[in-house]
Amino acid sequence: MNPYQQKKRWKYSLLTFAVVIASGSLLYTNYLVRNIAKAERTRAQVWAMSMKQVVASDDNDFLNYVFAVRDSSVVPALVTDERGDFQLQRGLDSTKTFIKLEAEDKTKGKARKTYDLKYFQSELAYMKKQHEPIKLTVLGSHWLVYYKDSDLLTQLKFFPYIQLSIIAIFLLMAYTAFSSSRKSEQDQVWVGLAKETAHQLGTPISSLMAWIELMKEKFHAEEDPLIGEMENDVKRLEIVADRFSKIGSTPKLEDHRVYEVVKDFVDYFKVRVSKNISFELTGNPHLQAGVNVPLFDWVLENLLKNAVNAIEGKGKIKVEISGNKIKKQVFIDVTDTGKGIPRSKFDTVFQPGYTTRKRGWGLGLSLTKRMIENYHNGQIFVRESELGKGTTFRIILKNIRDDKKTATR
Repeated sequence: MNPYQQKKRWKYSLLTFAVVIASGSLLYTNYLVRNIAKAERTRAQVWAMSMKQVVASDDNDFLNYVFAVRDSSVVPALVTDERGDFQLQRGLDSTKTFIKLEAEDKTKGKARKTYDLKYFQSELAYMKKQHEPIKLTVLGSHWLVYYKDSDLLTQLKFFPYIQLSIIAIFLLMAYTAFSSSRKSEQDQVWVGLAKETAHQLGTPISSLMAWIELMKEKFHAEEDPLIGEMENDVKRLEIVADRFSKIGSTPKLEDHRVYEVVKDFVDYFKVRVSKNISFELTGNPHLQAGVNVPLFDWVLENLLKNAVNAIEGKGKIKVEISGNKIKKQVFIDVTDTGKGIPRSKFDTVFQPGYTTRKRGWGLGLSLTKRMIENYHNGQIFVRESELGKGTTFRIILKNIRDDKKTATR
């Protein structure tokens, strides 16, 4: 299992664990809600029976007890008769009444109550949705007692969702801060390692260049093609060292004809791979974009190596240059006739550590994406792929110009 897949498995495991905790919290809260709801229905029934006793009894001592029981039941409730007319209410807005006050003098010396039948009708409709009514027979009349959940029960229903939301926000903020800190540390290590690598390569490269010059003089081999290729490889090492030295700093982008930059690297690369693989370069040779040549060559190297590794036996790699003048973009499509990539892996291939090779590190496409997006302000993605037929990667660069008269490289 490669590191990316292992990291992905850990993420799924932690997510599953979080879901289990959240589910457990919701189930337990629902258990509490059900029990409190049963207790509130019992309280509503007690309140309803107390109302029946208040209406039917004239024993003052007993009524005092009944009033005490009634007042202890604070579940919001409404009582209607069989015709739907309001009879009693409990636990609702005390400033309102369903009894219409016609004479102003009825309220002298008292806090006037507002007549609001719509308010009680709205409350009644809400109560009907929540619970079945409690049926009573009082002095030969049939009454229905409707009630709704108390404020405590309502708050308890929503509490776990609020709690989980706060926890989720906190964890997200903590994860973001931790990831940012870890990424910063990784970047520092990466930059330090890259610069140290460039420094360590400097001395042997200088020595190799000197030895090649001595060989030319000693054997009079200035035109020898083998020594020429050796010299090209050493210059390539210089470019590699220069790439690493640029990591961590903002590279300077210069206008270049993209076709010529690509052609120079393809010409260098194709003689160093199997002759069973052919190369084709097509497109507009005049499109220009801002690139840093050493880093962009690194991008091309990673893409072409990836294409070569995807081809089993004979195959073809095609690089096509095109552009969009309206959006000021230039497109570089790298197409191979290799084994292809499943659609589910289109984004995964750019993750660090992802590789299908036994000896691969899984860093090539990750570095490629980093160099295109961070250093060239562009984009790279899998444009299309079909298993057994091949893959096309697309690079998009900005600041396109179509200059048919001058070349900057």
